[in-house]
Amino acid sequence: MFLRYVFKQLLIPPGILFIFVLLAWWLRRARPRLAGCLLALGLGGLWLMSLPVVLRTAAHAMESVPPLPMEQWASLAQRADAIVVLGAGRERDDAAWGGTDQPSALASERLRYAARLAKASGLPVLISGGLDYGRPPSEAAMMAESLEKDFGVTARWQEGESRTTWENATRTAAMLDKEGIKRIVLVTHGWHMPRSVWSFQQVGFTVVPAPMGFLGGQSAGPLGGWLPEPKAEWQNGWLLNEAIGAVGYRLFYR
Repeated sequence: MFLRYVFKQLLIPPGILFIFVLLAWWLRRARPRLAGCLLALGLGGLWLMSLPVVLRTAAHAMESVPPLPMEQWASLAQRADAIVVLGAGRERDDAAWGGTDQPSALASERLRYAARLAKASGLPVLISGGLDYGRPPSEAAMMAESLEKDFGVTARWQEGESRTTWENATRTAAMLDKEGIKRIVLVTHGWHMPRSVWSFQQVGFTVVPAPMGFLGGQSAGPLGGWLPEPKAEWQNGWLLNEAIGAVGYRLFYR
């Protein structure tokens, strides 16, 4: 998993774009034309990734699963038997919490939405998320604690071994099959939902998607979104990672 992480960070933008810039500097004398092309690709790619207008366009294309209407929340128990919330990373060694790991901001957004659904529907909750390169606690354990203490909802199940979305699906299936549960409400971000739905359907679930945290509806901001913003840089990184993952999953997983 460590090597997978390193290669992923280097080969997916912005990592590969920084490599282009470094290669351009290294080749500036020996291969000036090639260096110029690499510099243009690197800096041009970094500029495009920093634009809110690019973020909105990409998000509109990827957030293909519509939101779950609020008027349907109370009747979810007629369509599903459990709510599954997917992990979304952690903040390491947070000094405000005594130096302990905490759920990331993305994970907390998912928990908030799942708590609302659980209270409205009465459905039990499963949280899926594994360890950080073998380091406890699992994302599932951290999120379950936050779900109970911050939102007043107790998670019935914790799946704390998965490291990928595919493993979220396969390991959740192994747990819920024992309960005879094949219909779930799936909670994750809008840009992550298509790949997540596909994965859970592949392992036999009937899925009611409950996407949240949409990026495509954000305001374009000043100058129509053509002014670079740091936030757009890393959000576009999420979308690129998701686009590559969506293609890779259909090639390698069944």
